[in-house]
Amino acid sequence: MLYQAANPHGGDLYGRAVTLDFSVNTNPLGTPPAAVKAVEEAARRLCQYPDPYCRELTAALAGHEGVPEAFILCGCGAAELIYAYCGAAKVDRALLTAPTFSEYAAALEAAGGAATYVPLSEAEGFAVTEAFLEVLEKTACQTVFLCSPNNPTGRLIAPELLDKICRTCRERGIRLFVDECFLELSDGGRAASLAGRLAEFPGLFLLRAFTKTYGMAGLRLGYCLCGDGALLAEMSRLVQPWNVSLPAQAAGTAALEDSGFLEASRRLIQAERPRLAAGLEELGFTVCPSQANYLLLKSPIPLHGPLLERGILIRDCANYRGLGPGWYRTAVKRPEENRLLLAALAEIAGGIRNT
Repeated sequence: MLYQAANPHGGDLYGRAVTLDFSVNTNPLGTPPAAVKAVEEAARRLCQYPDPYCRELTAALAGHEGVPEAFILCGCGAAELIYAYCGAAKVDRALLTAPTFSEYAAALEAAGGAATYVPLSEAEGFAVTEAFLEVLEKTACQTVFLCSPNNPTGRLIAPELLDKICRTCRERGIRLFVDECFLELSDGGRAASLAGRLAEFPGLFLLRAFTKTYGMAGLRLGYCLCGDGALLAEMSRLVQPWNVSLPAQAAGTAALEDSGFLEASRRLIQAERPRLAAGLEELGFTVCPSQANYLLLKSPIPLHGPLLERGILIRDCANYRGLGPGWYRTAVKRPEENRLLLAALAEIAGGIRNT
């Protein structure tokens, strides 16, 4: 838990009168009913220790991802695996984009490493471009951290560019860490994953999370895919043996059986994202292109406090390296929830368009 430190992330509803949380990018349909039922059934067995090997869940994930079980390691949320990775890989110097998820740098620092940042351009919609590859080719580093779709921008990395980055890392003996936690809710879907290329690129490491994909943030369940068994074994030694709870394992296994849930989720997101973006732009906000279930926007007026007064929480992105005050991230939710957000913003924004 956090102790005498500010929470750098969204989702902190506690102690606040929040009725709508747009600050976290979880599945807008919530948790699959099958997963909820599995948690209820698992609650009858809370006196038992969870399976330290996550056997049933790992087998289900292997079938879902089309990879050997030996390529999979589960964790108590994706964040635990980021820290375990940095410790196990003994990352000394890493290359990151700015902006991106802050826990890569935090885990790197905790492991005694340091980061070199490649700033993404607002003019290019914060896309990862060939410029990143040019820096990679000239920079001495041990690991590259990428997020696709990126957090907080929602931009997918073009497959052709990602392939070049994979090949460059392999040629130079650099590990490549790709966070795919939002991938299955993005326009790319699972087809955009690098999971099928793990054998081709031994230094490739993929991060996934049930948190976002299946709306299970409260259970804490993540997993990684990697062909380097020695790395996974060392990561396993750095976390506690019962790190994935019994309810989390049961919920994850059940969620994977409901393929229709993800299909319905993507349809909703692809219908609502352009509507929400258009509504935000009509109110005078600058909205960055996104292929994920969230939008990054820039506002000339403060939004976080005024929205919180109305019971709505969004993500203030001022603490993201490469952004700053005036930048916010909002989740794409159900139509009725998105309308309430836009109505509240209309009250706050007033005459932005006329200024």
